[in-house]
This record gives sequence, C-alpha cells and structure tokens, in this order.
Amino acid sequence: MHNKSITQLAAGLRAMDFSSVELTRHYLQRISRLDAGLNSFITITEEQALVQAEAADKQLATGEGGVLTGIPIAHKDIFCTQGVRTSCGSRMLDNFISPYDATVVERLTGAGVVMLGKTNMDEFAMGSSNETSYYGPVKNPWDREKVPGGSSGGSAAAMAARLCAAATGTDTGGSIRQPAALCGVTGIKPTYGRVSRYGMIAFASSLDQAGPMAASAEDAALMLQVMAGFDQRDSTSMQQQVPDYSATLNDSLQGLKIGLPKEYFDAGLDAGVRQSVEQAIEVYTGMGAEVREITLPNTGLAVATYYVVAPAECSSNLSRFDGVRFGYRCENPVDLEDLYKRSRSEGFGEEVKRRILIGAYVLSAGYYDAYYLKAQKLRHLISDDFKQAFEEVDVIMGPASPTTAFGVGEKSDDPVAMYLSDVYTIATNMAGLPGISIPCAPVDGMPVGLQIIGNYFDEARLLNAAHQFQQQTQWHQQLPEGV
Repeated sequence: MHNKSITQLAAGLRAMDFSSVELTRHYLQRISRLDAGLNSFITITEEQALVQAEAADKQLATGEGGVLTGIPIAHKDIFCTQGVRTSCGSRMLDNFISPYDATVVERLTGAGVVMLGKTNMDEFAMGSSNETSYYGPVKNPWDREKVPGGSSGGSAAAMAARLCAAATGTDTGGSIRQPAALCGVTGIKPTYGRVSRYGMIAFASSLDQAGPMAASAEDAALMLQVMAGFDQRDSTSMQQQVPDYSATLNDSLQGLKIGLPKEYFDAGLDAGVRQSVEQAIEVYTGMGAEVREITLPNTGLAVATYYVVAPAECSSNLSRFDGVRFGYRCENPVDLEDLYKRSRSEGFGEEVKRRILIGAYVLSAGYYDAYYLKAQKLRHLISDDFKQAFEEVDVIMGPASPTTAFGVGEKSDDPVAMYLSDVYTIATNMAGLPGISIPCAPVDGMPVGLQIIGNYFDEARLLNAAHQFQQQTQWHQQLPEGV
C-alpha cells in the first residue's frame, strides 16, 4: 500500500478496499521495522494515530470526508501539535508539550489526515544535513552513510522510505527543496505568506515558509490545497485567493518559457548533476517548452547575504529561550545570570549558538549599518534580478543542490562548505518566491533534484510543470533498495 499515491489511497479507502486503521497500522509497522536505521522520527504518535484513523473510517463510511481523509502523514517537529512534544530537534525544547496546534496542523487535521508522528530535523531548522539534531543524525535511505539534507531531512527520509504518505516541512534557505533533492522526493516551498506561519516555531521570520513533501507533484498539490490560505493569526499571511492546484496539473506546457540562469551552471556544479538536469530540460523541450539563458547577476551574493539576515533574525527569535518561561533549565543555578548562561549554553547546540552569536554581532551598535543594513539592500537587488527575469520567462530551472548527498560527517567541521550546499536555493527565499524540487535522473545511484522557481503565487504553474515531467518520467517512483 505504501507504493500508492494519495489519490490511489483515497480511492482505496472510499472503495473500502482497506480501512484507514489498516493503512495506518501498515505505516506504523514500517516505521517500527525501518526507522531504527534511519532515525527519521523523533516522536511516534501511535495511539493518537489509530484514534484519528478510526474517526476517519467512520466519516468515510457515511460518504463524507475529503481526499485526505484517513491518509497517514508526518509533521516536521517544528510545528506545534497540541498535547504532543514539539522539540525543534533541540534539547532546549525536549520537554515542551505544545498547548495548541499550528495552523498547518490544524488545517490538515481538519481535512481528516492521520498524524503518525513528528519527524527529525536540524536543530531549530539550522542545518543542511540533519546532523545538528539533539536526537542524532538522520540517515539517507538511499545510502545510510550519506546525509538526507536538511533541515527537513527527517520528513524527506521518511518520505523516501515510504514511512508516510506525505509529510510537512519548512524552508528558510532551501530546507524543503535540498533534502527533497537528496532523498529523491517532491518538495515545494510556496511563496512567502502563502502558508500560515502561526504555530511554526520561528528561525528567521522573513524567510521561513511551510510546505509539503510528497512522492509526486500531484500529491503535493493535494497537500498544499489544504495548507495554503490566509490566516488572521499570522501577520505575514497574505490575503491571496488559493487556486485549485489539481485542476491545472494536466495543462499543456506548449510555449512555456524556461529560463536557465548561467550562474546555476557554474564550476561549482557537479558534472553528473549538471548532466542530469540538462537531460531533464530536454524532456521539457520535447513537450514544447522554450528554453533561453538568463542571468541572475547577484546570485553570488545570496549565501553571504543570507548568513547575515538569517542569523540576525534567529538571534532575536531565540532570545525567548532563557530557561525561565519555558524550555530547558540548567540545574542548581547560583543566580539569574548563571541561569541564563548555562540554560542557553547547555540547551542549544553548537550550530545554533554559532548563528546566535553571528546575529547578535551584526545587529550590535556600530555593525548594524555595515552588515545588516547592507545585507537588506543586497536582498533587494537579488529580488530585482528575479523580477527582471520573470519579464522574459515563465519559470526558472536549474539544480536544487550542487551535488548528490554527501557523507555523514563530511562537512561537519566546515560550516562554510555546509552553507554552500544551499547555494542554488537561498536566493529564492531571499526574494520570497515559490520553488519546487522534483527527482530527475540519479547519479551513481543517488537522487538528483531539478529545481523549478516561479513568480509570486504561481505555485499552480510549478506543480503543473512538475506533474507533466513526472508523467513523462519515472524517477519519482523509484524507491531505495530495502524499503
């Protein structure tokens, strides 16, 4: 059953070929059997999942419910879930039981999904390999000596091993698209403001965006349909009508204008990945799309700009975790200063502390204008590059990651090398644009992701382009050996 799409599972549930309880038990058994070698889950909510599955079966028996009713999914452990631990992959929140649901969780629960559990992630979403988690690194199902990418590596690995029918993720600088690429699944980062951030624990508030990770663009469209929409509880949520994403999946791509940024095919791109992406582009030209080279001249500044803006915002957002109001508290503090210092130094991991320090530095008196203000000006230039490009093309295509998955521990001691893993995804977040990664031809048995970037609120076009590619290829249907 785990090889079926959400549409196929929904049809099976309605035809009573199997029940949601049976489907949920099937996934729970797979998690029990396979996840010990992957570490993709932090928390398994078996009892709650079976209760939700029973409720879904009762609803389906009356002929009610939607396409997601009874479908087992997983949530990245950055989304607040009422009555369930929400850890953000950190010791700081190891004991935090959320008193409410995030909007994303609330909407999906309202649509009838079954929550199997919470997936592992880089601590507070800070990482590109899922090695910074307090609960240990996640392994890539395609090769357990390799990383799954991050920060949504748990969701990506769980999807790749088909431990769930779909999963939620968040993307601050590529954290949905890069792990989707490295694990061979489909992941979409919507336009900033398209999906509510309420109840999604903040890393960098002007960059964070939630999105679905699934086996295919068709499944991602069904998930995004429920997740998207205005939320008055989120001041960054956009009052923008949500189209029917499934309705346009089969639209023709004849005449689609594809832009290929020359900066995305530079010397830093692995030769095998480049060849795979170029082969994918040929599939599009075969469907009638038109390809032209474009330039995004400020792309080279995106990583440096991001690592000023994002740490500055994280420094501010994480200041609330002080050992007093909630979160980890050190033992036997001698005074208030000792409580603050030891609670934060013991509760946060090395990467989180590194980014807090950088953020505090660039926001400090005397350095704000030199770093943070300048970074915001560069961010504007990066955004302008995309605006000019979309005057000529409909979508932009290129690699989601410069390489296939790298080895566990390979970049742990070199933060800059780790940061460059997101070199092709960061600019999209800086501009607030939507982007999707879909599997294309593998290199040496490891998945490769084709990234498609769209104009603001043009997720329907991205999903259409991705779906049409997946109608022509079977890369998204390939599964790792042993799963």
